[in-house]
Amino acid sequence: MSTSNRQTISYLNRRFRQVGLEPNKRHGQNFLIDLNLVRMIADTGDIQPCDAILEIGTGTGSLTAMMAEKAGFIVTVEIDEHLHQLAKEELEPFRNVWMLRQDALKNKNNLSPTVLAPIREWVQGAPGRGFKLVANLPYNVATPIISNLLMLEDPPTLISVTIQKELGERMMAVPSTKDYSALSVWVQALCDVSIVRVLPPTVFWPAPKVDSAIMRIQPIPEKRAAIANLAFFHTFTRSLFFHRRKFLRSVIISAFKEKLNKPQVDAVLAELPFYHSNSRAEELSVAQIQELSERFRLAVKQ
Repeated sequence: MSTSNRQTISYLNRRFRQVGLEPNKRHGQNFLIDLNLVRMIADTGDIQPCDAILEIGTGTGSLTAMMAEKAGFIVTVEIDEHLHQLAKEELEPFRNVWMLRQDALKNKNNLSPTVLAPIREWVQGAPGRGFKLVANLPYNVATPIISNLLMLEDPPTLISVTIQKELGERMMAVPSTKDYSALSVWVQALCDVSIVRVLPPTVFWPAPKVDSAIMRIQPIPEKRAAIANLAFFHTFTRSLFFHRRKFLRSVIISAFKEKLNKPQVDAVLAELPFYHSNSRAEELSVAQIQELSERFRLAVKQ
């Protein structure tokens, strides 16, 4: 069957009836039934023959098949045993697709090594190769998947994903807004991020209760190089937003209570031109949080 027939609602209904399946809410299964939008996800990924593609959530294999015609190599991961088998039948003709039936996450803070290993092996097999994440991400794993990929020493060169619109807006949020969070700072400190297209619930089956968005997240090597210690910055940023409404000084004193005393914290803060006694983390720009993080990293090292 051609790719263009694979993701219509009539096709999905028929295939699911054939194998006695229903979409699994626990696994965040919402299938995109507009093939033009499936193609938009692939097109946003700008897939080239030198690219390895990581796809989380194979589904029925519609997006996978579309990408396999352009990519050098694809690792596609599906946690659902029945969907994995269904997609396996559809993707059988493609020799450049590596299918895994498992959870893409080892735990909340780490991707599964068995997901990353074939990607790295392929990328290291020839010069000029890289990898991208291109996927209709299951809603329940979108944040840890993206956050953990950005933590890697060899992160993807591009991320093109469908996620909840609300999550996309959090990634793009600016200071002093309700959506501004540790995730906003983390993503913007490392990437350029934009919403390509907002998707209403009606383009999915079953229809979710929220809008979705196709996101283009472009990691920028120069941004990454400006952060001296990525792990420290990640942990520090998260600690700032644990109590976003508290004054910055008290949050930092709590975060570093085992490493710095109050006079030491005050000494660092006094050196920062943007700090005042009523400062809160949610008011600081990404650049200011980066400077704050680096000052405290150096203070802890002393």
